Amino acid sequence: MAIDRFRDDYRFLSNFCLCEVHYKGKIYKSVEHAYQAAKATNEKDHDEVANSRTPGDAKRAGRLITCREDWKEVQDGIMYEAVTNKFTRNLGLKKDLLATGDEDLIEGNKHNDTYWGVNAVSGYGQNKLGKILVRVREEIRAGE
Repeated sequence: MAIDRFRDDYRFLSNFCLCEVHYKGKIYKSVEHAYQAAKATNEKDHDEVANSRTPGDAKRAGRLITCREDWKEVQDGIMYEAVTNKFTRNLGLKKDLLATGDEDLIEGNKHNDTYWGVNAVSGYGQNKLGKILVRVREEIRAGE
């Protein structure tokens, strides 16, 4: 069995879930804020993204800034660090993640994000976010 949409009861798995996330000495409103701000090549762009009102606004702002040259090489590690912080710092979210048991976690979506998720129509996608969530869940379990 699998959790294949990060909505409703599973919204907490989404990077758009509002919660305190610490990354590189700064505090963000969500994983999405931290991830998108990490793309920035300068403080002005970083702060504009980081201070976005909503995670959706941060995502849109992140598309408009100049992206660091090594982004493709570092993006997975940045996502892993931000997701790990989200679930180790926020005890309620940690409990919720552990409560998913051994379910596969699949970021099913209709906006055709086949890198971080899986297209809900075609079933195609790398599901990198889902795999990171499973990894973080396993690491939290191993540490308890």
